[in-house]
Amino acid sequence: MDQHSPSIRAQAVALMRQGVPNRAVAERFNIPRGTIGWWRSEDRRVRGETYEQPTDCPHCTGREYDKVAYAYLLGLYLGDGHIISKPKQHHLSIFCNALQTGLISAAEDAMRRVLPLPSVRQRHKAGCVEVKSYTKHWTCMFPQHGPGKKHERTIALEPWQQEILDAHPWEFIRGLIHSDGCRVTNWTTRLINGEPKRYEYPRYFFTNTSSDIIQLFTDTLDKVGVEWKRANSRNISVARKASVALMDAHVGAKY
Repeated sequence: MDQHSPSIRAQAVALMRQGVPNRAVAERFNIPRGTIGWWRSEDRRVRGETYEQPTDCPHCTGREYDKVAYAYLLGLYLGDGHIISKPKQHHLSIFCNALQTGLISAAEDAMRRVLPLPSVRQRHKAGCVEVKSYTKHWTCMFPQHGPGKKHERTIALEPWQQEILDAHPWEFIRGLIHSDGCRVTNWTTRLINGEPKRYEYPRYFFTNTSSDIIQLFTDTLDKVGVEWKRANSRNISVARKASVALMDAHVGAKY
């Protein structure tokens, strides 16, 4: 029941019509924010006003955004991310190893730099952390979203995405490696002066079941001068010393 005087309610509504946030109005009159929110909703209903969720989506508003962060986030999404669609919003989720706190922080930071307005949260599960952001506009930023698994449908970049990838290829590569790749140290033995000696060498692997995503990865490696080999249909290996050095300089191991 509304227990506040009509004059207080009228003053509160007048302030909200001027753009004063619910929180500020609630504090000014010492009234619960839920009550203020209901008054705002009722005022909109009476005036026949349709509420539109505020958005900072670059494609809907024309706002400039951090394209470096987007290139990295695109790699994370294509590697080990997905979007869950609901009637009024879409959840972008990136799954990270719970021990790789640097990756978790980087995923959060990239989401906030691309779309600062939506909330970003962490959901802890056994052995992993799901970094989630909530807004219906993630499908504007990632038009590759669709029904079914990524490897079961075509994954092709829009021209505006390709322009960003061409401008920031290393960020895209880093996102893919941080999601579905790794840096490992292999070893073998060699005969030196007739005795076997252990020899260690680092290499990078990228694993994905989508041939389209594999192609995006290898095409981008070609552009930055990284030599690679296909270990099998779903594994790409970078093992040559000069190429590993390039990857170390721009990507590095997950942490």
